[in-house]
Amino acid sequence: MADNNTLTAGRDLLTDLYLGGKAVPAAGGARFPVVDPSTGEVIASVADGGVEDAIAAVDAAERAAASWAATPPRQRAEILRTAFELMVERAADLAWLISLENGKSRADALGEVAYAAEFFRWYSEEAVRGAGTVTTAPGGTNRILVQRKPVGICVLVTPWNFPAAMATRKIGPALAAGCTVILKPASDTPLTALAIAQILEAAGVPDGVVSVLPSRRSGAVVSAMLHDPRVRKLSFTGSTEVGRALLREAADQVINTSMELGGNAPFIVFADADLDAAVDGAMVAKMRNAGEACTAANRFYVESPVAAEFGRRLAERMAALVVGPPEAEDTEVGPLVNREAADKVDELVRGAVAEGATVLTGGGRPDRAGFYYTPTVLADVHPGAAILNEEIFGPVAPIVAFDDEAEAIRLANATEYGLAAYVYTGDLARGLRVSEQIESGMVALNRGLVSDPAAPFGGVKQSGLGREGGHEGLLDYMEEQYVAVQW
Repeated sequence: MADNNTLTAGRDLLTDLYLGGKAVPAAGGARFPVVDPSTGEVIASVADGGVEDAIAAVDAAERAAASWAATPPRQRAEILRTAFELMVERAADLAWLISLENGKSRADALGEVAYAAEFFRWYSEEAVRGAGTVTTAPGGTNRILVQRKPVGICVLVTPWNFPAAMATRKIGPALAAGCTVILKPASDTPLTALAIAQILEAAGVPDGVVSVLPSRRSGAVVSAMLHDPRVRKLSFTGSTEVGRALLREAADQVINTSMELGGNAPFIVFADADLDAAVDGAMVAKMRNAGEACTAANRFYVESPVAAEFGRRLAERMAALVVGPPEAEDTEVGPLVNREAADKVDELVRGAVAEGATVLTGGGRPDRAGFYYTPTVLADVHPGAAILNEEIFGPVAPIVAFDDEAEAIRLANATEYGLAAYVYTGDLARGLRVSEQIESGMVALNRGLVSDPAAPFGGVKQSGLGREGGHEGLLDYMEEQYVAVQW
């Protein structure tokens, strides 16, 4: 096993806490192991931050807050632009690290790094666009001056499935707006977050503006920060269950919150769709990061006349995917992130088969070490099957046949979630009509990819609050002040 600050392959990496611009051990010296999902073996030991460390991170953020907020927007923009360039330069190393601790294939990891870097580029451009407004009051008595200010110290809590992109999607707009931040990454994937901290330091981010606090004691650590009156913003990406708990915690100090929570994305294919394009889109929407994405297509609703053919083509494509270790050049599907994730996927598939689903391909675990699951397509899934009611977070595509447009919309909306949805049809009018009726924050129409740093990302219903990405993402880290002025 590696020592505290050196990992395999000769790469020097930060494995301590990153507080106030310095690598420091956790108070009390606590550490926790990071596991390679492809083997189940420990690959590194990372500092395990506690409540004392959390308050130290808030202290560092407070010391840096006033000067960073006063830093000209153009200067903040140039730092973010440099961070983008450094991420691009170091893409191979970052992708290696993501694959090592997350398990995604090298191709997926390189794709994530490119996506993650774009948030730094986009918000380097947005940093100079936080302008306010001046208007005349309707009665003509005064001017209405509205100016935007940074919301303050931000706590950012990110998941393991996109350890680089979920960090940059929050850090980018926060820094562009003039906020200081404390990033609490998922304990499965802390190494990528710490590497991003090193990139930001090299880009010129002042000490204390960004701290990274890995911890296995997430509940206590985040709670301590949320109950510190100096903290004014929480941005969380993760499960709806944890999001609800954090909203209750944030209420005690009336903290500004952004929540990107669970998803249960429908993928609707009408009989008039280009089936080749629909299958291509399904492979992207389902198999990006082996299905471990909140935007992943989770429920496939296919119009009855083409349901069997779509299932056959999708199964053929899924069966051809190469499952293997993330570092192998030909690997297309790596392992799931941990044993619990693989167990959950297996349980959902077994349950669906017990309820009458037909396995077209896959349906089990390959005979190899690590947390793998074979790409799976299920046909004849009952509309009320349990597998349709929660995020699968794995390489499994359950197919349900439907008879008409109204039924497709009803099935798509039969969930508490509303993050992403996918619609394939040859009739643009129908596509737009159906998109408008789907209860979802984002819809990909005849596309298998919905995410874009330049677009507002977020959900409705139990899928969250606020938006990340686009100009809206910058405004989520700013507050408006109204000044009534007369001249």
